Amino acid sequence: MSARILVAEDDPKQANLIRVYLEREGHSVLVVGDGRTALEQARVRRPDLVVLDVMMPQVDGLDVCRILRGESEVPILLLTARTTEDDMLLGLDVGADDYITKPYSPRELTARVRALLRRAGAVTAGNQAILKVGDLEIDPGRFEVRVGGRPIVLTAKEFGILEVLAGEPGRAFTRAQIIDRAFGFDHYVLERTVDAHVMNLRRKIEEDAAEPRYVQTVYGRGYRLAES
Repeated sequence: MSARILVAEDDPKQANLIRVYLEREGHSVLVVGDGRTALEQARVRRPDLVVLDVMMPQVDGLDVCRILRGESEVPILLLTARTTEDDMLLGLDVGADDYITKPYSPRELTARVRALLRRAGAVTAGNQAILKVGDLEIDPGRFEVRVGGRPIVLTAKEFGILEVLAGEPGRAFTRAQIIDRAFGFDHYVLERTVDAHVMNLRRKIEEDAAEPRYVQTVYGRGYRLAES
């Protein structure tokens, strides 16, 4: 079973060791060194599993776990140096599927990963559902968007906004909700920045950006993706 795995570990030696062992298992592995980047990459790349160190800079692993669990069902394996029962239970309470304490055997870690992937039924990349609205196709697994079969190049933030809206077509999202879901801990994003990204997004995917078919304005509320 091959899977896309995001590893968030700020110790370069530990991170490389995990990467080597998981790649030997046939997985595609992306390593990041802090919690903020882990959140960004999890949202953009939609991994099949996340290996998450608890003690990390920027945003700690427990907060990352809590946020990710509120957004998806991706399996999460926590790495922790904390060995008390309360610490372990806290990790599970915030949404982790399993935990392993340091120091650990790389073979044990890969065995835990295999078990979580079996439990979740994770498969190779590209098997995620493609979201379709009319001629608009959004492929989260491949980070691709097509209109009438034609590929559209979007920035990460444009794609993030579109993916948020596509998660619930017809639902009106406020700008604050879009910022929270698409940008996470980027505190420098303003509501008018969302408007600018939406304007650019419309220029790329709409036949007429002035009269959008897909990304619609809900006056007094925000934006929504048309249902059909």
